Amino acid sequence: MTESTGGLEHRVRGVDHVAFPTFDPAATVRFYRDVLGFPVVHSICAAGWGPENHPDFIHFFFDIGNDDRIAFFYYFGTENPTRGDKGDAYAKFAADVPEYFVRSRHLAIHVENEEDLLEYRRRLDASDWPVEMQIQHETIESIYTHDPNGYFFEITRAMRPVTPQEDLDANLTIDALLDVLDRPEPTFGKLLARKAELIVDRAGGWQPAEPAGRAGTAGWETVVR
Repeated sequence: MTESTGGLEHRVRGVDHVAFPTFDPAATVRFYRDVLGFPVVHSICAAGWGPENHPDFIHFFFDIGNDDRIAFFYYFGTENPTRGDKGDAYAKFAADVPEYFVRSRHLAIHVENEEDLLEYRRRLDASDWPVEMQIQHETIESIYTHDPNGYFFEITRAMRPVTPQEDLDANLTIDALLDVLDRPEPTFGKLLARKAELIVDRAGGWQPAEPAGRAGTAGWETVVR
């Protein structure tokens, strides 16, 4: 347990499901079930549910492994809102919204290894939704495409384990960010400066850890008092 949790016990066991609207359920089933091979595991058919203006709908789920699911709502008689050219079936953006902002809203699921990643690339490239890019990040490699609803979709695999030192660094970064956001005109430079201050303040509570990650690489761990 780390300082950042405030002593709260971590009890969740992962994602039960994430859910999105769809305006093309047939293509959605083709993409997730017939191309990627995610089985349909549950559905809810609801008529006359909720408020008076709530349409009849079907809510259906695909198994994405580890008892996790991705789900979709199809609302009968609901037209696809058109508010711009960018974005997905629900969140439309105007043409002047930067592409990086639009793509930041996405779903990523992970596989065990490179072989599995390339198998999903093969399936997608043989479908109507080929891979748009394949990128190696700091610790992961990912393939990306858009599903039939325009949702940006990622499959990723770890290239190496994330070390405890990187977890510690992440907590320092977030604490520095929260501090900077409480002050006027936050910038990336101010974030780095505040992070350096936190390192100095907290270094006395750290002790050498057992080598982690690459062989022979020593790190540091937080002493929780």
